[in-house]
Amino acid sequence: MTGAGDVYRNKKFQILETSSTTEAEVEYSKPDDRPLRSKLTELQYRVTQQDATEPPFRNEYWNNKAEGIYVDVVSGEPLFSSIDKFDSGTGWPSFTKPLEPENIVKRQDRGFFMVRTEVRSRHADSHLGHVFADGPGPAGLRYCINSAALRFIPKDRLQEEGHEGYVNLFN
Repeated sequence: MTGAGDVYRNKKFQILETSSTTEAEVEYSKPDDRPLRSKLTELQYRVTQQDATEPPFRNEYWNNKAEGIYVDVVSGEPLFSSIDKFDSGTGWPSFTKPLEPENIVKRQDRGFFMVRTEVRSRHADSHLGHVFADGPGPAGLRYCINSAALRFIPKDRLQEEGHEGYVNLFN
């Protein structure tokens, strides 16, 4: 059993669900390992590349209430929106659904003597977190995501950062 502050790894996976790639997604890619290691913090690298989990309540976005979108820290592909974010009480950012479902890959995770559904980014293959069937709303899903796998772009910087297509979400 690991404590709340422990970082651990998941090892066994089986792909459960994928979506087809569109032309708009081609621009997102994963850098080679050397530049990636220099771009990411140690924790970001462990989470996204080695399937680690950051500590709850001690991460950057668990309590972020600002409006904007969350992108993969590795590739920049859009993943989640603050519109779909909610306080799950778990200490990690939680979302009811992805902003761009085609940028999400779900895999069966059989690590730690249980079966869960792991969530990864399509283009960078970053480990993001897990999805559980205990969330609010019509779908009842909770995407429990590591802050270390995300970069937040506030609504007032969306256009500047090339994500102008999402500006209208916040009007």
